Amino acid sequence: MKKIFKITGMHCASCATIIDLDLEDLKGIKSAKTSYAKSELSVEYDEKLVSEKEILESIKKSGYSVK
Repeated sequence: MKKIFKITGMHCASCATIIDLDLEDLKGIKSAKTSYAKSELSVEYDEKLVSEKEILESIKKSGYSVK
């Protein structure tokens, strides 16, 4: 499954990298690409291994919010 989420709270490109690295630690994430310039996350994942709720929780634990 592919989804795009609007992210708030990022201050620089390093913030986007933090989100990507934290998501890639979750089992079932195939790719995670966060764009600071667009304030969005494009994520591809296996919904049998990871839920949307777990993705959102990971983003929040990283210190950011989803619109």
